[in-house]
Amino acid sequence: MALLAFLFSLFIFLHTGFTVAGRTRHYTFNVQLQNVTRLCKTKSILTVNGKFPGPPVVAREGDRVVVKVINKVSNNVSIHWHGIRQLLSGWADGPAYVTQCPIETGQSYAYNFSITGQRGTLFWHAHISWLRATLYGPIIILPFKNTSYPFPKPHREVPLIFGEWFNADTEAVINQALQTGGGPNVSDAYTINGLPGPLYNSCSPNETFKLKVKPGKTYLLRIINAALNDELFFRVSNHTLTVVEADAVYVKPFETDIVVIAPGQTTNVLLKTMANPTKATFFMAARPYFTGQGTFDNSTVAGILHYLLPNKTTTTTASSTIQIPPLPPINATSVVANFSNKFRSLANAQFPTNVPESVDRKFFFTVGLGSNPCPRNQTCQGPNGSMFAASINNISFTNPTTALLQTYFSNRYSNGVGGVYTTDFPSSPLIPFNYTGTPPNNTRVGNGTKAAVLPFNTTVEVVLQDTSILGAESHPLHLHGYNFYVVGQGFGNFDPQKDPQRFNLVDPVERNTIAVPSGGWAAIRFRADNPGVWFMHCHFEVHMSWGLKMVWIVLDGELPNQKLPPPPSDLPKC
Repeated sequence: MALLAFLFSLFIFLHTGFTVAGRTRHYTFNVQLQNVTRLCKTKSILTVNGKFPGPPVVAREGDRVVVKVINKVSNNVSIHWHGIRQLLSGWADGPAYVTQCPIETGQSYAYNFSITGQRGTLFWHAHISWLRATLYGPIIILPFKNTSYPFPKPHREVPLIFGEWFNADTEAVINQALQTGGGPNVSDAYTINGLPGPLYNSCSPNETFKLKVKPGKTYLLRIINAALNDELFFRVSNHTLTVVEADAVYVKPFETDIVVIAPGQTTNVLLKTMANPTKATFFMAARPYFTGQGTFDNSTVAGILHYLLPNKTTTTTASSTIQIPPLPPINATSVVANFSNKFRSLANAQFPTNVPESVDRKFFFTVGLGSNPCPRNQTCQGPNGSMFAASINNISFTNPTTALLQTYFSNRYSNGVGGVYTTDFPSSPLIPFNYTGTPPNNTRVGNGTKAAVLPFNTTVEVVLQDTSILGAESHPLHLHGYNFYVVGQGFGNFDPQKDPQRFNLVDPVERNTIAVPSGGWAAIRFRADNPGVWFMHCHFEVHMSWGLKMVWIVLDGELPNQKLPPPPSDLPKC
């Protein structure tokens, strides 16, 4: 029996990249270069184990996951396990210079974390500069063994990962933008599972994702938006989808013919195939939702849903004869609002809703674009000759050169913070203004490495207010280390007297990434029960590069199981 168990574990390791050892899942991620051809162009990209997109991390609720990341490229690397709560394991969260120094060339680091109280779809991605353009893959968390889904069991489960393909080197793209102060060049295509689909050029029809299905079956599509800078509309021609999960949390099921998904979000949907389809092939397609004033990739990625019909050929119909499903206009904010307002938590005995009904600390955060002065003797391409910047409460985050969590841990029982950061992040804008009205004349932002400090177990409410300083647009805000409840959202300026009266404290959706409405606001609540240093940032990579980010410091509690453990011995050093 022992020999059989060993041979089975060896088989699993050779074929999937991880070993099975009880309830611990071991993975090895080799970050390496791989030549990949897309859109008639071959380029060398960063991959994990030579795969693009990268390999899935599969585990069950309650498992421990250990991923050894070995850096075999010249870039510094770090990996973030997007949406994993990281309870008492902040050292494994991954954002470079926040919870760890990056993994340097030739070095390795073992990310070690447990999956507690979570099941569903998340994803992993690089969390340094723009490396996540190609370094990403799904995280699939299955329920406890012998535990069923709270929806019909699917015939098959399929990850569907949206990404962006750049013919150019993305590091060169963002470095040029930061030097000139202007907007970066946009991507050349969107992708589904790494493939751009047939609508781009002569090569792309051969680079199309095809999902083969059987009639009369139910499929679970695990949809992930790993694109760098765009929210997306998604539709499957002539089919209705049933949404059952968001950000690895079950939701009250609802039917829809359109899915809206922001970067950093995941959405599980059930696709029930036709019992007697009139044809074998249908398109699925996605294109961006965009309300800003900058440039963006206004193109459509398509995949093919292909029925395996008995006694008929399984050859895919030529793409030129398939009808693209109609998608909303690029700036269809009303469609986005209608979709997002449908999400509700299950809020039942098995999956209760623990939204804080009372709040210890309230914050009001403005999020949006601004500018920094152009350096002397330099010509800049930002607004009115300035450099683009982005901020929260008019503070544009300055990246430190050492990891904030290491600095905090070393100084948590002293009065200092090592000169790396300050703890005076403002709880509201220093200068109130008409946030969604006529833009102010002064677009300048402040700059600094500032943190907001929360005592352990504090209940927190944050109102995230979009601003129209350089054009209103949606901002997908992601909070590390926590889920939060979206208790309210709306358009215009948040009204602190009227809007809280309409907050949903019964069954609000629980997420880790919220798309703050364009020209509007969203209110979230969470309990600060996980000590450490936690990043919160816009998941548009360009906005994060411009400084739309901040950190929370959650202090230790009094009990031993409420204190951040010491760092692991292999934690990278700066």
